[in-house]
Amino acid sequence: MSDLIVVGFDSTEEADKVLLKLNTLKKEYLIDLEDAVVVVRDETGKVHLKQSMNLTAIGATSGLLSGSLWGGLVGLLFLNPLAGFAIGGAIGAGTGALSGSLADYGIDDDFIKSLSETIPNSSSALFVLVRKVQPEKVLAEFSGLRGKVLKTSLSPDQEAKLQAALSDTQPASPTAGTF
Repeated sequence: MSDLIVVGFDSTEEADKVLLKLNTLKKEYLIDLEDAVVVVRDETGKVHLKQSMNLTAIGATSGLLSGSLWGGLVGLLFLNPLAGFAIGGAIGAGTGALSGSLADYGIDDDFIKSLSETIPNSSSALFVLVRKVQPEKVLAEFSGLRGKVLKTSLSPDQEAKLQAALSDTQPASPTAGTF
């Protein structure tokens, strides 16, 4: 099961920087992201969404490949595989792009839009859907980031640890002050 984490930032660039860092950590197999969206609210109050996955391009690519394959096979039946390949590829790319643009994968867009209306002007937020994570190593990378947890499906203890790492404060420990 995936966990949803939404973190707000005071600047419009900070969420992009954090997402780039998360992608670096993903390459190191410290975190597995299912979906990520950066929301930026400019100084006029207009909200901009930046999806990490371009479903239209993914759909067009897969449609092109499958359409070309099926078009080439059908073209063989009519003794013109090149025409079948070209026509099948064009039709496949078009239908794949259309289905990709209509698909909603990962974090619900309506949820993103409703929550993004609550962030202040000239700020940003990062919506992340996490499959797996090495929490200690990832939190260490984001220590002192100065973000605020807006919404999460984490347990209260995990949420407190995340907020403590983002605000550069250490959670209270029962053995504080003793060795």
